[in-house]
Amino acid sequence: MKLRFIGAAHEVTGSCHLLEVCGKHILVDCGMEQGPDLYENQEIPVSASEIDYVLLTHAHIDHSGNLPLLVKQGFQGEIVSTFATSDLCGIMLRDSAHIQEFEAEWRNRKARRSGAPFYEPLYTMQDAVDAVALFAPCDYGQKISLCDGVEVRFNDVGHLLGSACIEVWITEEGETRKIVFSGDVGNINQPIIKDPMTVKEADYVVIESTYGNRIHGAGIPDYVGDFTKVIRETFAKGGNVVVPSFAVGRTQEVLYFIREIKEKNLLPEYPDFEVYVDSPLAIEATNVFNKNMLGCFDEEAMELVQKGVNPLRFPGLKLTTTSEESKQINFDEKPKIIISASGMCEAGRIRHHLKHNLWRRECTVLFVGYQAAGTLGRKLIEGAECVKLFGENVEVNARICALEGISGHADKNGLLNWLSAFETPIRHVFVVHGEDQVTDEFAASIKETLGYEAFAPFSGGAVDLLTDEILSEGLRIPKKSAEKPARIRANQIFGRAVSAAKRLLDVVMKNEGLSNKDLAKLESQILNLADKWDRND
Repeated sequence: MKLRFIGAAHEVTGSCHLLEVCGKHILVDCGMEQGPDLYENQEIPVSASEIDYVLLTHAHIDHSGNLPLLVKQGFQGEIVSTFATSDLCGIMLRDSAHIQEFEAEWRNRKARRSGAPFYEPLYTMQDAVDAVALFAPCDYGQKISLCDGVEVRFNDVGHLLGSACIEVWITEEGETRKIVFSGDVGNINQPIIKDPMTVKEADYVVIESTYGNRIHGAGIPDYVGDFTKVIRETFAKGGNVVVPSFAVGRTQEVLYFIREIKEKNLLPEYPDFEVYVDSPLAIEATNVFNKNMLGCFDEEAMELVQKGVNPLRFPGLKLTTTSEESKQINFDEKPKIIISASGMCEAGRIRHHLKHNLWRRECTVLFVGYQAAGTLGRKLIEGAECVKLFGENVEVNARICALEGISGHADKNGLLNWLSAFETPIRHVFVVHGEDQVTDEFAASIKETLGYEAFAPFSGGAVDLLTDEILSEGLRIPKKSAEKPARIRANQIFGRAVSAAKRLLDVVMKNEGLSNKDLAKLESQILNLADKWDRND
């Protein structure tokens, strides 16, 4: 009766845990690593064909994204999730496969020119389709006999449509142990979906720690009021509000807020403003939300539904699916809201919209979710003055702000409150799915606040659930930098060159009012410098 920690150990993404119980191998989540990774993940210690089941907490790619790879490697078991999670994975895994194939095609075009080795995608569309076919969905609250000695139950944890914490009862050698996997614990008072359910009994708990060292703020944020203010201020300057948004979950929340703004006429000076959802995935995900209203929407959202109001639709909503439609958005000079993926600005159409809007002082880039370390979104939030998009350096002149308080994750207090609902003594709490230092800090907070034994394993860590013995704390193996030192130095030098160019622009602006003769001389010197270093020809 063993539990092994594979992914999201001292890291935020790539959630994956392995139960070796009752002669079966059961994965809990099989997520893809996203953004920079600090440590090497240990391999799953058995082949994919030897894995019997996958229990999936929710559809986000950092929890589900490696399922097609698992299938490609030989997995043929069942993937057990809620119905909504199954529906969302039906579109998200195919979208992920499309990205993998597109990247491979792009790399191989370059490889043919340079003679570099052929690049194989992580998985293909067929792998994703095969993975989706293995889903065996169930209802919230339904206790399922998975196999001899193992029972499971999925409970709404309020993070995403269909998200769940998973209760697992294991009986082996006449002994029963119960382990609860939190998945990603949701924030309270989120629109559309319900607040997280709690669990009363467990021997062991595996809990996430994304916001394990942060507090969202007191009281219920005024999302609609704050959003309205940002829109009004931006439109008054003639700019666009660009919202990098996660296609699943956060986009639907933003639509919910905008519907209320329009319904209550909070922007009477801009009554007909347009809102573009420029993400085929977000559009499909919204349809899944509409499909799963009855089982997943909270009371407030269901009151609207019962009145005949679709909480996610309103006049002026434009859905763009084709790349041509996407391009046309930036040729329209009317102030507008552009919602596009990805939420951390790492890929997708949002990068095109940033290229067209970041340099404009009248525009606003409004973040509505967590930005992982090393991502473009994080760099913008932390005050980057210039970023590279599609090989071009783009100055950050737009207003950069965040809709405070909006988060799909519980904060430190929310996580501790969720843990405190357990009424039976917990033998051990294992802290995962958080930044390196945060996992240790939150483990210490659990011990100090609740008195439970808690620690944050590294990848490869293992525990015997029968004896409560920590078999291994895992291996702390730093990931080698993908960039060579020479390349790193080159990037640093290039950054200094960009800074020097910005200084030159500042000098030019300060010399407004100079004599015509001196201005002509300055112009000539700048043009000579540009001609000397221009590489276009």
